[in-house]
Amino acid sequence: MRHALPFALALSGLCVGTPALAQDALSVDELLRLFDRQKQVFSEAENNGLGATRGLKLVTVEDVNAEAATESVSVTADAQRAAIDPNQPIQAAADPDKPLIFGQLDADLQVNLHITFGFDSAALADEEKPKLNTMCQVLQQSDIHLIRIVGHTDTSGSEDYNERLSVLRAKEVARHLTDDCGIDPARLETVGMGERFPYNAGNPRADENRRVEFQALS
Repeated sequence: MRHALPFALALSGLCVGTPALAQDALSVDELLRLFDRQKQVFSEAENNGLGATRGLKLVTVEDVNAEAATESVSVTADAQRAAIDPNQPIQAAADPDKPLIFGQLDADLQVNLHITFGFDSAALADEEKPKLNTMCQVLQQSDIHLIRIVGHTDTSGSEDYNERLSVLRAKEVARHLTDDCGIDPARLETVGMGERFPYNAGNPRADENRRVEFQALS
């Protein structure tokens, strides 16, 4: 079953049709403040035992693995979102058989980068790399211990195919950050959400649904 819960692009509202704020419009300082707020709500949600806090809802996603940037990723189709177990950690479990705990952030806490991937492609084109320059500076300056890089796709193709493609796109961004920016791969975690959370739910095949999200877990 396909889920049509929209994620906002950059800092735009949840409503479809709300103009997106270009990631390039956010400064290093603005992104640092956003990531500090993300870390705070992730910590609160993990510590309060409720699986949620203001600005964040934790959900369990079955059959999806989050991996360190240095590791390979294997995912399967038909992932199901289930009720959160507040006793499970926010970070992905080392056991690949355990479900992923994913943080669904409110729109004003999200950091999404609309990287234009070609149709049926996970390659990061040269003209897209400058979009990651600010993120590179942020990670170089910040004390973020672990940041999750989340790949999203449109609905072109099967769910299983989109799952794998979103993983490859997230890992391509992580590769750029490690190889070109010198970011320690131990600070990066990648996961693919496929087509589950389209930005433009009214047009699931729209280009803007192919994007990469950044979450500061700790």
